[in-house]
Amino acid sequence: MHDSWKPFLQSEFAKPYFKELSKFLHEAYQTKRIFPLKSQVFKAFETDLEEVSVVILGQDPYHTPGAAMGLAFSVPETEPIPPSLVNIYKEIDSDLGKLREELLMMNPNLDLQPADYRHHNPSGDLTPWQKQGVLLLNNTLTVEAHLAGSHRGKGWEQFTEATIRYLNERRPHLVFILWGRDARSKKPLIDQSKHLVLESAHPSPLSAYHGFFGSRPFSQANAFLNHHHLPQIKW
Repeated sequence: MHDSWKPFLQSEFAKPYFKELSKFLHEAYQTKRIFPLKSQVFKAFETDLEEVSVVILGQDPYHTPGAAMGLAFSVPETEPIPPSLVNIYKEIDSDLGKLREELLMMNPNLDLQPADYRHHNPSGDLTPWQKQGVLLLNNTLTVEAHLAGSHRGKGWEQFTEATIRYLNERRPHLVFILWGRDARSKKPLIDQSKHLVLESAHPSPLSAYHGFFGSRPFSQANAFLNHHHLPQIKW
């Protein structure tokens, strides 16, 4: 965890709900197969708080062996790219491809190369996003093997809400990207007079065609960051 998060995390860790959550997790890790590894549960908080510009909120970690690594939607580069992330990459290609076309329509003389507006990531490891200030946070930070949603209602939702509230108050001009019902439920916590909220269906194969595809969050996020003179993300 980055030192910039210590005051917030220490405050949350001392609260009764988190002490109960810790007891649950201690037993769960001892008796069951839980993802991600203990050492990776708070990996999202390795992002320097003062450099966070985009928050992507998902649901819970991947529940298959080897996939979860503590960053929402991300998997180690040695793992196959999961279907949800495949759809995210498809939307990036569509969104930023359309952006390129729009820019060229406005100025045909622009010499735009893909490297000017996107970061080609051939693997499922989203660490390059994290290094640019993207906080990849799940609604629940742990899960039991092969049991999606198994750690809901144990306290993680309260922790995630506290994180969103803290970011909302502490940081200016953030982009919150909320994918899926769980993530979208956090929208009331965000002051939209200073932050941008982009919400849609979850990118999973079950829902991607019901509002995720065509939502263009990546170009919208960068337009907002550019407007506020902040570094754009190379997706």
